Amino acid sequence: MAEIEAIARKWGDSIAFILPRDVVKAEKIRVDDKVYITVKKEYDLSPFFGMWKTKKTAQELKDESRKGWE
Repeated sequence: MAEIEAIARKWGDSIAFILPRDVVKAEKIRVDDKVYITVKKEYDLSPFFGMWKTKKTAQELKDESRKGWE
């Protein structure tokens, strides 16, 4: 199973994604094969940086958020 990053492109009235050749070869994908694609959109959160005021440093917030992952 391959995980790739792709950019949506306009194709007529639709949107299309092109699979890289190495992924097609590695997964042995042929014309008319059925494939399952999981779509997860990446959001740009950069406009929100600096809007939230806190007395904690960025490092303290990162350390706090990581506590649940250990």
